Amino acid sequence: MARKQTPSDYDVQVFINCPFDTEYLPLLRAMAFVVKACGFVPRCALEVDDAAEVRVEKILRIIAECRLGIHDISRTQCSGKKRLPRFNMPFELGLFLGAAKLGGGQHGQKVALILDVERFRYQQFLSDIAGQDIKAHHGKPEMLVGIIRDWLNTRLGSQQVLPGKAALLKQYRLFQKKLPMMLKNLELKESEVSFVDWLKLIGLWLEAVAAVKS
Repeated sequence: MARKQTPSDYDVQVFINCPFDTEYLPLLRAMAFVVKACGFVPRCALEVDDAAEVRVEKILRIIAECRLGIHDISRTQCSGKKRLPRFNMPFELGLFLGAAKLGGGQHGQKVALILDVERFRYQQFLSDIAGQDIKAHHGKPEMLVGIIRDWLNTRLGSQQVLPGKAALLKQYRLFQKKLPMMLKNLELKESEVSFVDWLKLIGLWLEAVAAVKS
């Protein structure tokens, strides 16, 4: 059973719906960094490895715990030997939007950021979301950092301001520079780093930086 959350818990949980393949990994890692560096909590289906929990139930549980959702629908092209399209990301976006419209209670507060590699490309395969403000990252992590920063900044109180895109990119590059030594100290190979490991590494680095500043 999920832990009962306070309103502040719910407000900072961010559901990440995106591809999990090797090609997309630089974008996912940059996304997770900026979300965590801005004081929010990245969540996705990769956080739990439980064969007893049906995947869609896991996704629904995470969606229920998150007010915010980042949805990258850029990976819908045909792939594999049978050349079939991939609909996982649009499906999870639909679940999130359905929860926002029909879930009642705090679910009515849900807010989504929808991403694609090009801004209007979605009209060719998901025209039902016409009218949504789709943001294009063009496959570039640095663009993604700015987009997510600006979106998260609108989710804060009127007296709170997040660091700018340039500052966050500087932080991310410093983190990447320190990463090899962190992995060496932890006796962890980069190829072994899971989503959960990545979040812990970010947390350790942010704590170290904060300790130096204090």
